[in-house]
Amino acid sequence: MEEKIKAALENIRPYLQRDGGDVEFVEYTDENIVKVKLKGTCHGCPHAQMTIKNGIERLLKEQYPEIEAVESV
Repeated sequence: MEEKIKAALENIRPYLQRDGGDVEFVEYTDENIVKVKLKGTCHGCPHAQMTIKNGIERLLKEQYPEIEAVESV
C-alpha cells in the first residue's frame, strides 16, 4: 500500500511545487492513517491543514477508501 500512496503523492506533488512547496511520505500506520510532511512554503503555511484535508486526504481517499485520514507530522 505504501508504494501506491507514494505514487499518488507523485501526482499531487506538481501542484504543491508550483507554489514553492512539497510533500513527503512519512508512514502508513496499522490504523490506515497516512502521515506526511509538508515542505518548502507549505511547511508552516496558514493553509497547510486545509491543503492536507481538502487536497491530499480527499484525493487519496478517493483512490483508496481504506485510508482513514491523512495527518501532518
